[in-house]
Amino acid sequence: MAPEYGSEGIISIKGDVYSYGILMLEVLTRKKPTDDMFTAGLNLKGWVTNLMPHVIQIIDSNLLQQERQQFDDIITYAPTIFELALNCCANLPEARISMTDAVASVNKIKMLFLQKARP
Repeated sequence: MAPEYGSEGIISIKGDVYSYGILMLEVLTRKKPTDDMFTAGLNLKGWVTNLMPHVIQIIDSNLLQQERQQFDDIITYAPTIFELALNCCANLPEARISMTDAVASVNKIKMLFLQKARP
């Protein structure tokens, strides 16, 4: 849930962008925001932010069980995807990117990934 929902009861399109970012983090890490590991103020977004330089530690290992070339491609683009997800779930609604920009970024990453994956 976007922070502004809980603190102020404000509903906006930017709340949907926040949810999209959290969903991306869930898919990439295979962790839920309610996972038992998130205690004492630690949350999914903070965990990813803290470990971003070490993408291999946070990405779902099932995503990496591919052929070597695909593994390398996933590791190459994973930081960009994590950054996009974190940009979607910034604490302040004004700091979040728009959904249009998020979709454009996802499509750009997808095209780069597919171009690199071609023989």
